[in-house]
Amino acid sequence: MDNLWKNTDKLFFKVNPSLKFLCFALLFIVYLFVHNLNTIIWAAVAFTFLYTWAAGISNKISFWFFLTTFIVSFFSASAMILYGKGTHILFHWYLIQISEESLARGILLGLRTFVFGLISMLFASTTPPVPFFYSLMQQLKIPVRYAYGCLAAFRMLPIMAEELVHIRQAMKVRGLTRKKGFGAFYEQFKRYSLGMLVQSIRRAQRTAVAMEAKRFSMNSERTFYYQIGWSRSDLIFLLIVSVTVVSGFLLSRWIPLTPFSNVIDGY
Repeated sequence: MDNLWKNTDKLFFKVNPSLKFLCFALLFIVYLFVHNLNTIIWAAVAFTFLYTWAAGISNKISFWFFLTTFIVSFFSASAMILYGKGTHILFHWYLIQISEESLARGILLGLRTFVFGLISMLFASTTPPVPFFYSLMQQLKIPVRYAYGCLAAFRMLPIMAEELVHIRQAMKVRGLTRKKGFGAFYEQFKRYSLGMLVQSIRRAQRTAVAMEAKRFSMNSERTFYYQIGWSRSDLIFLLIVSVTVVSGFLLSRWIPLTPFSNVIDGY
Protein backbone atom coordinates (compact mmCIF):
# COMPACT_ATOMS: atom_id res chain seq x y z
CA MET A 1 0.00 0.00 0.00
CA ASP A 2 2.95 2.33 0.59
CA ASN A 3 3.72 2.08 -3.14
CA LEU A 4 0.54 4.04 -3.87
CA TRP A 5 2.36 7.35 -3.42
CA LYS A 6 4.70 7.87 -6.38
CA ASN A 7 6.00 11.42 -5.96
CA THR A 8 6.53 12.30 -2.31
CA ASP A 9 8.73 15.30 -3.09
CA LYS A 10 5.76 17.55 -3.79
CA LEU A 11 4.91 20.39 -1.46
CA PHE A 12 1.76 18.92 0.09
CA PHE A 13 3.69 15.87 1.33
CA LYS A 14 5.88 18.15 3.46
CA VAL A 15 2.93 19.79 5.21
CA ASN A 16 2.09 18.82 8.78
CA PRO A 17 -0.67 16.16 8.46
CA SER A 18 -2.67 17.52 11.40
CA LEU A 19 -2.69 21.00 9.91
CA LYS A 20 -3.76 19.57 6.57
CA PHE A 21 -6.53 17.54 8.23
CA LEU A 22 -7.92 20.50 10.19
CA CYS A 23 -7.70 22.81 7.19
CA PHE A 24 -9.58 20.43 4.91
CA ALA A 25 -12.16 19.72 7.62
CA LEU A 26 -12.76 23.47 7.85
CA LEU A 27 -13.24 23.60 4.07
CA PHE A 28 -15.97 20.97 4.37
CA ILE A 29 -17.83 23.21 6.82
CA VAL A 30 -17.33 26.32 4.66
CA TYR A 31 -18.65 24.79 1.44
CA LEU A 32 -21.48 23.07 3.28
CA PHE A 33 -23.09 26.49 3.81
CA VAL A 34 -22.36 27.92 0.35
CA HIS A 35 -25.58 28.24 -1.68
CA ASN A 36 -24.19 30.38 -4.49
CA LEU A 37 -24.04 28.21 -7.60
CA ASN A 38 -21.33 30.37 -9.18
CA THR A 39 -19.10 29.98 -6.14
CA ILE A 40 -19.38 26.20 -6.23
CA ILE A 41 -18.66 26.13 -9.97
CA TRP A 42 -15.48 28.16 -9.61
CA ALA A 43 -14.48 26.19 -6.49
CA ALA A 44 -14.79 22.94 -8.46
CA VAL A 45 -12.59 24.37 -11.21
CA ALA A 46 -10.01 25.69 -8.73
CA PHE A 47 -9.75 22.46 -6.73
CA THR A 48 -9.55 20.41 -9.92
CA PHE A 49 -6.43 22.34 -10.92
CA LEU A 50 -5.07 22.09 -7.37
CA TYR A 51 -5.64 18.32 -7.24
CA THR A 52 -4.02 17.84 -10.66
CA TRP A 53 -0.98 19.81 -9.54
CA ALA A 54 -0.57 18.52 -5.97
CA ALA A 55 -1.61 14.85 -6.12
CA GLY A 56 1.28 12.49 -5.50
CA ILE A 57 -0.20 9.27 -6.88
CA SER A 58 0.19 7.87 -10.38
CA ASN A 59 -1.80 9.42 -13.21
CA LYS A 60 -3.76 6.21 -13.82
CA ILE A 61 -4.95 5.87 -10.22
CA SER A 62 -5.57 9.60 -10.02
CA PHE A 63 -7.75 9.44 -13.14
CA TRP A 64 -9.88 6.59 -11.77
CA PHE A 65 -10.32 8.40 -8.45
CA PHE A 66 -11.35 11.51 -10.34
CA LEU A 67 -13.77 9.58 -12.56
CA THR A 68 -15.35 7.82 -9.58
CA THR A 69 -15.88 11.13 -7.82
CA PHE A 70 -17.46 12.59 -10.94
CA ILE A 71 -19.85 9.64 -11.33
CA VAL A 72 -20.94 9.81 -7.68
CA SER A 73 -21.49 13.56 -8.03
CA PHE A 74 -23.51 13.04 -11.20
CA PHE A 75 -25.88 10.57 -9.55
CA SER A 76 -26.30 12.76 -6.47
CA ALA A 77 -27.21 15.68 -8.74
CA SER A 78 -29.57 13.68 -10.97
CA ALA A 79 -31.87 12.73 -8.08
CA MET A 80 -32.41 16.40 -7.21
CA ILE A 81 -32.71 17.52 -10.84
CA LEU A 82 -35.22 14.90 -11.99
CA TYR A 83 -37.50 14.86 -8.95
CA GLY A 84 -37.09 18.30 -7.38
CA LYS A 85 -39.76 20.93 -6.94
CA GLY A 86 -40.00 24.29 -8.69
CA THR A 87 -42.34 26.75 -10.38
CA HIS A 88 -40.51 27.30 -13.69
CA ILE A 89 -41.04 23.92 -15.36
CA LEU A 90 -38.59 23.00 -18.12
CA PHE A 91 -39.58 19.38 -18.70
CA HIS A 92 -42.29 17.09 -17.37
CA TRP A 93 -42.88 13.42 -18.11
CA TYR A 94 -44.76 11.18 -15.66
CA LEU A 95 -42.81 11.27 -12.37
CA ILE A 96 -39.90 13.17 -13.88
CA GLN A 97 -40.18 16.94 -13.50
CA ILE A 98 -37.30 19.28 -14.20
CA SER A 99 -37.58 22.93 -13.26
CA GLU A 100 -35.10 25.79 -13.21
CA GLU A 101 -34.98 25.62 -9.43
CA SER A 102 -34.44 21.85 -9.28
CA LEU A 103 -31.80 22.09 -12.01
CA ALA A 104 -29.87 24.73 -10.08
CA ARG A 105 -30.16 22.88 -6.78
CA GLY A 106 -29.18 19.59 -8.38
CA ILE A 107 -26.10 21.09 -10.01
CA LEU A 108 -25.19 22.74 -6.71
CA LEU A 109 -25.54 19.44 -4.85
CA GLY A 110 -23.53 17.56 -7.47
CA LEU A 111 -20.73 20.13 -7.58
CA ARG A 112 -20.63 20.31 -3.78
CA THR A 113 -20.21 16.53 -3.70
CA PHE A 114 -17.53 16.87 -6.37
CA VAL A 115 -15.65 19.53 -4.37
CA PHE A 116 -15.86 17.39 -1.22
CA GLY A 117 -14.49 14.46 -3.21
CA LEU A 118 -11.61 16.52 -4.59
CA ILE A 119 -10.70 17.77 -1.12
CA SER A 120 -10.82 14.22 0.26
CA MET A 121 -8.69 12.87 -2.60
CA LEU A 122 -6.25 15.74 -2.17
CA PHE A 123 -5.79 14.77 1.47
CA ALA A 124 -5.63 11.02 0.83
CA SER A 125 -3.21 11.30 -2.10
CA THR A 126 -0.74 13.51 -0.22
CA THR A 127 -0.88 12.03 3.29
CA PRO A 128 0.71 8.63 4.04
CA PRO A 129 -0.97 6.97 7.04
CA VAL A 130 2.08 6.59 9.29
CA PRO A 131 3.02 10.31 9.46
CA PHE A 132 -0.67 11.17 9.81
CA PHE A 133 -1.22 9.03 12.91
CA TYR A 134 2.09 10.14 14.42
CA SER A 135 1.02 13.74 13.90
CA LEU A 136 -2.31 13.05 15.58
CA MET A 137 -0.45 11.79 18.63
CA GLN A 138 2.10 14.60 18.74
CA GLN A 139 0.16 17.68 17.65
CA LEU A 140 -3.47 16.85 18.49
CA LYS A 141 -2.60 14.73 21.55
CA ILE A 142 -4.71 11.77 20.50
CA PRO A 143 -4.23 8.88 23.01
CA VAL A 144 -1.51 6.52 21.86
CA ARG A 145 -3.62 3.37 22.13
CA TYR A 146 -6.29 4.80 19.82
CA ALA A 147 -3.85 6.12 17.22
CA TYR A 148 -1.77 2.94 17.08
CA GLY A 149 -4.96 0.86 17.09
CA CYS A 150 -6.28 2.72 14.04
CA LEU A 151 -2.90 2.40 12.34
CA ALA A 152 -2.84 -1.35 13.01
CA ALA A 153 -6.37 -1.68 11.62
CA PHE A 154 -5.36 0.29 8.54
CA ARG A 155 -2.41 -2.03 8.01
CA MET A 156 -4.77 -5.01 8.10
CA LEU A 157 -6.69 -3.89 5.02
CA PRO A 158 -4.12 -5.20 2.48
CA ILE A 159 -3.92 -8.46 4.44
CA MET A 160 -7.71 -8.84 4.30
CA ALA A 161 -7.72 -8.10 0.57
CA GLU A 162 -5.05 -10.75 -0.02
CA GLU A 163 -6.99 -13.20 2.14
CA LEU A 164 -10.12 -12.58 0.06
CA VAL A 165 -8.18 -13.47 -3.08
CA HIS A 166 -6.90 -16.69 -1.48
CA ILE A 167 -10.42 -17.72 -0.42
CA ARG A 168 -11.74 -17.05 -3.92
CA GLN A 169 -8.94 -19.12 -5.48
CA ALA A 170 -9.52 -21.97 -3.02
CA MET A 171 -13.25 -22.02 -3.75
CA LYS A 172 -12.54 -21.99 -7.48
CA VAL A 173 -10.15 -24.96 -7.20
CA ARG A 174 -12.78 -26.93 -5.24
CA GLY A 175 -15.42 -26.13 -7.84
CA LEU A 176 -17.65 -24.20 -5.44
CA THR A 177 -18.10 -21.28 -7.82
CA ARG A 178 -19.74 -23.23 -10.64
CA LYS A 179 -23.27 -23.08 -9.28
CA LYS A 180 -25.41 -20.14 -10.28
CA GLY A 181 -28.48 -18.50 -8.82
CA PHE A 182 -29.39 -16.68 -5.64
CA GLY A 183 -28.99 -19.75 -3.42
CA ALA A 184 -25.45 -20.36 -4.67
CA PHE A 185 -24.62 -16.69 -4.23
CA TYR A 186 -25.88 -16.81 -0.63
CA GLU A 187 -23.78 -19.87 0.14
CA GLN A 188 -20.68 -18.25 -1.35
CA PHE A 189 -21.32 -15.11 0.66
CA LYS A 190 -21.51 -17.14 3.88
CA ARG A 191 -18.24 -18.88 3.08
CA TYR A 192 -16.49 -15.60 2.35
CA SER A 193 -17.88 -13.70 5.33
CA LEU A 194 -17.46 -16.50 7.89
CA GLY A 195 -13.86 -17.23 6.93
CA MET A 196 -12.82 -13.58 6.88
CA LEU A 197 -14.70 -12.83 10.11
CA VAL A 198 -12.96 -15.62 12.02
CA GLN A 199 -9.53 -14.61 10.72
CA SER A 200 -10.19 -10.94 11.50
CA ILE A 201 -11.18 -11.76 15.10
CA ARG A 202 -8.03 -13.84 15.60
CA ARG A 203 -5.84 -11.17 14.04
CA ALA A 204 -7.43 -8.41 16.12
CA GLN A 205 -6.97 -10.40 19.32
CA ARG A 206 -3.29 -11.05 18.58
CA THR A 207 -2.77 -7.37 17.81
CA ALA A 208 -4.49 -6.30 21.04
CA VAL A 209 -2.40 -8.71 23.12
CA ALA A 210 0.80 -7.52 21.44
CA MET A 211 -0.08 -3.85 22.02
CA GLU A 212 -0.89 -4.55 25.67
CA ALA A 213 2.39 -6.42 26.13
CA LYS A 214 4.31 -3.49 24.68
CA ARG A 215 2.57 -1.09 27.11
CA PHE A 216 0.65 0.92 24.54
CA SER A 217 -1.98 1.66 27.18
CA MET A 218 0.42 3.66 29.34
CA ASN A 219 -0.58 7.28 29.85
CA SER A 220 2.90 8.57 30.65
CA GLU A 221 5.02 10.57 28.24
CA ARG A 222 6.39 8.60 25.30
CA THR A 223 9.11 9.07 22.76
CA PHE A 224 8.40 8.61 19.05
CA TYR A 225 10.56 7.20 16.29
CA TYR A 226 9.06 9.69 13.81
CA GLN A 227 9.08 13.31 14.93
CA ILE A 228 6.45 15.37 13.11
CA GLY A 229 6.97 19.11 13.37
CA TRP A 230 6.28 22.39 11.61
CA SER A 231 8.04 23.91 8.63
CA ARG A 232 7.85 26.67 6.05
CA SER A 233 5.81 24.33 3.85
CA ASP A 234 2.90 24.73 6.28
CA LEU A 235 2.71 28.47 5.63
CA ILE A 236 2.96 27.95 1.87
CA PHE A 237 0.20 25.34 2.09
CA LEU A 238 -2.09 27.72 3.98
CA LEU A 239 -1.38 30.43 1.42
CA ILE A 240 -2.15 28.15 -1.55
CA VAL A 241 -5.39 26.85 -0.05
CA SER A 242 -6.47 30.36 0.96
CA VAL A 243 -5.84 31.67 -2.55
CA THR A 244 -7.78 28.74 -4.02
CA VAL A 245 -10.80 29.32 -1.77
CA VAL A 246 -10.80 33.11 -2.07
CA SER A 247 -10.42 32.94 -5.85
CA GLY A 248 -13.60 30.87 -6.04
CA PHE A 249 -15.56 33.49 -4.12
CA LEU A 250 -14.09 36.43 -6.04
CA LEU A 251 -14.56 34.88 -9.48
CA SER A 252 -18.20 34.16 -8.64
CA ARG A 253 -18.62 37.92 -8.15
CA TRP A 254 -16.52 39.08 -11.08
CA ILE A 255 -17.51 36.41 -13.62
CA PRO A 256 -20.91 34.94 -12.64
CA LEU A 257 -21.73 32.03 -14.93
CA THR A 258 -25.36 31.62 -13.82
CA PRO A 259 -28.06 33.92 -12.39
CA PHE A 260 -28.40 31.71 -9.29
CA SER A 261 -26.71 33.53 -6.43
CA ASN A 262 -28.79 31.66 -3.83
CA VAL A 263 -30.41 28.40 -4.89
CA ILE A 264 -32.34 28.16 -1.63
CA ASP A 265 -34.32 31.30 -2.46
CA GLY A 266 -34.33 30.64 -6.21
CA TYR A 267 -32.22 33.51 -7.63
